[in-house]
Amino acid sequence: MLQAVRIAGGPMSERPLARGVVARQRFARLFELGDRRNPSSWAPALVLTKNDPDLPLELAPFISSRDYSEFPAKISMTTRGDICIPFNGPETWSGEEGLILPASLVDSDSGISPVGNQMLPVSWQSLHHDSSLLNSEIEPSVVVLIDAPQLAERPGKLIEAVDAIRTRFPTSLIWAPGISGPDNCALLSWMGIDLFDLSRSQEAVTRNVLLTEDGPREVEKTTGESANLQTQIDAWTRALSATRSAIRDGTLRELVERQALSSPRSVERLRRYDSMMSERASENPGLAGLASNVELGRRLRCHSHTSRNDPLISEWKRRVTHEHTPPSHQSEVLVLLPCSAQKPYRLSQSHRRFQRVISTRGVHEVMVTAPLGLVPRELEDIWPAAHYDIPVTGDWDLDELKTIKDMVSTYSTRNGYQRIINHSGIQLEVTGIDIVDTRMGASAGSSEALSRLESEINKASLDFKLSNPKESVHRLSKLKALSRFKHGTDLWLDGAKVSGRPPIFRIGRDGTQIAMWNPHHGRFSFSKASLASLDVCNALSRAHLTPETNWRGDVFSTNLSQVEGDICIGDEILVYQNNNLIGSARATAAGWEWPDGPGRLAKAQHRL
Repeated sequence: MLQAVRIAGGPMSERPLARGVVARQRFARLFELGDRRNPSSWAPALVLTKNDPDLPLELAPFISSRDYSEFPAKISMTTRGDICIPFNGPETWSGEEGLILPASLVDSDSGISPVGNQMLPVSWQSLHHDSSLLNSEIEPSVVVLIDAPQLAERPGKLIEAVDAIRTRFPTSLIWAPGISGPDNCALLSWMGIDLFDLSRSQEAVTRNVLLTEDGPREVEKTTGESANLQTQIDAWTRALSATRSAIRDGTLRELVERQALSSPRSVERLRRYDSMMSERASENPGLAGLASNVELGRRLRCHSHTSRNDPLISEWKRRVTHEHTPPSHQSEVLVLLPCSAQKPYRLSQSHRRFQRVISTRGVHEVMVTAPLGLVPRELEDIWPAAHYDIPVTGDWDLDELKTIKDMVSTYSTRNGYQRIINHSGIQLEVTGIDIVDTRMGASAGSSEALSRLESEINKASLDFKLSNPKESVHRLSKLKALSRFKHGTDLWLDGAKVSGRPPIFRIGRDGTQIAMWNPHHGRFSFSKASLASLDVCNALSRAHLTPETNWRGDVFSTNLSQVEGDICIGDEILVYQNNNLIGSARATAAGWEWPDGPGRLAKAQHRL
């Protein structure tokens, strides 16, 4: 499928939409429209037609019409406020829909493709056959997926089309006419759609059905409820408000999971979308919209079975299972511990009791938990391990047990442990590795279980003559394991020394501080002095500024020429100009938006 801009015909004098990103979560974004000093409207939002009532500009910044009296059919969109550059009144964009064939005839080329400029109509066919889509010079303000209702009827097609459009048009708003409602606007936003319409709500009025955030239902006559258009619009207002607020607060995933239960089709869409993004994240997490760090207070609420399919969780399980390696002095004995409700685990009362009986630094502690499966001790402060919430019942379902058993088997075999001391309470078997159960049916914090745990750790320490390095060496080795997981290398830590009072550590070399580890932020804070070594060992992604840029502010698409590496929100990035390292920045947008996304892509950190 082609994933590029197309533009042919259409008035070139059309003014572009003024838009900026206020908040991001995966592929959903909260846009402010108009003058950024005083925005007139926001998106996600509604697009009205001439049959719709006059709604506030804050909810509905556009009005659209279609003319079928000619062939190809015409489509136009008018801004309802002063939101185009320059700010001198409303603007009308026009286009042609082309000849749309059924999605089943994708191998056939109709020969008549959609045409537009600032409003660009596209179809399933044009995405596959229109060579003019390869023109990357034009950035439409709005992209309209004109055959969205037909694609919505075919499993997976809507998801593929929206994904192709979203990743190729990172600056554009996307409208998929005819498929949205208060019951799915959060899900469609999660997929990357920004604009909705009242088509389904108008149909619900004619059927005397109320289309709510929880799906369509009959009106309740005993309460005097009505299915009139105003009631439908009230539902839309609540749904848009909830969606915008969730994007701003980083809780859109939870809202999506609740809304998806309103229909089997929405559940199917979310499952397919999760599967597609999980596969993409395994190759490049930034292209799946994932973040490596989040703001303080952000939580990953895993309150339903669907949460387990979140690509963020799938990627965590994959990386721990197949990539993570323990600290160098903890490679022989694995200790499996239960998780705790408090995060990070080390602050909980139960783990403080465990620490009192684990008398050596030579064993590798790994927590067993749902939905992440395994959390090595050195990773407990990072996203999402330190930030997830899950209902605790004390029971494991079959899916959770299978996930944990598979992860333990692969992880322990790959890392070559000689013995597993199992204090998790889950029955485990790993071919070729001795497993000792220290729970024997007792609770993890009981005196009997703790006594057995202490005894088995002391025994393993003697049996394997485990190294028990001093605290400073132990801390550096843990930070190296953490760096390998987050940055793919620990070479920048060669020759470094760790100091400071736990849990905050200063990392220095030759008397100069090169970084700090602060568990509250869950990332290394690199100093200016570390950038050269980070460059040499390829620890960070790179952003190249245009030669003419006088870099004083942050990183935007307007001063960016190219990027190298996988970029997640929160990642530290090295900044180059004319192939010279000139500083660093921290990504505020995921890799799928680079290098052409709207607004600030990274916040400047250091300048050399």
